[in-house]
Amino acid sequence: MTGPRFTAKKKLGQHFLVDENLLGVIDRLAGLDSSDNVLEIGPGLGVLTAYLAERVAHVDAVEIDRELEPQLRERLVGHENVSLHFGDALALDLATLAPSATKLVANLPYNIATPLIVESLDGLPQIELWCVMVQREAADRLFASPGSKVYGAVSVLVQLVTERRGFHPVSREAFRPRPRVESALVAFSRKPLPEDFGRIKRLVVAAFAHRRKTLANSLAITGLVSRGEAETTLVRVGRDPRSRAEALTPAEFVALAEALS
Repeated sequence: MTGPRFTAKKKLGQHFLVDENLLGVIDRLAGLDSSDNVLEIGPGLGVLTAYLAERVAHVDAVEIDRELEPQLRERLVGHENVSLHFGDALALDLATLAPSATKLVANLPYNIATPLIVESLDGLPQIELWCVMVQREAADRLFASPGSKVYGAVSVLVQLVTERRGFHPVSREAFRPRPRVESALVAFSRKPLPEDFGRIKRLVVAAFAHRRKTLANSLAITGLVSRGEAETTLVRVGRDPRSRAEALTPAEFVALAEALS
């Protein structure tokens, strides 16, 4: 479906969706409705964009690669309910660009998937549901359990703000060019944003900045608090001061942030 007219750019993490059977899975996981306003990041050649346009009220599609514009506009002829925006999704003010969007539905470029999801948690407060295609490893990380190898800052933050609705493994054959890794569709919906989420977010990122060190040491190295203060506070919230970040649950990070405030 990508045809000979365009070569995917590896540096942009481009892997174009060509298996249209997956569109029905996306429809189901995203709970698409004719009243929906959807934000799509990385429309590529517009396969998913056109599908969305036929089923929802409006689509704001953000594409970094201007060279894709001719193919996108050709595929979207007749779909007047699509607004194309060209630029880096990590640099654009998406909340202003798509203020009415309540669902983020996308085959996310591999190289921006995790930071975009993390930044959207509080940066796009209007988004109520995410249905995103990401690398399988990234998908597993989102809802990993404490103590597991893939549990990290993104796991904590996503689980504090959302709950998982669905998961669907995706073969490499669904894309062109064929990626070296498996992918997955994962859907999750918003829960109320914890109070002072910005402070919790800074704590979580600092906590996992040095995974081989104790949590107290990691927080001290990043300059967030002194090691002594971190150790004392961990004891106060019922945690061994020698604990590592991956041992704490999302709820325990909230308690730690509150105790350190």
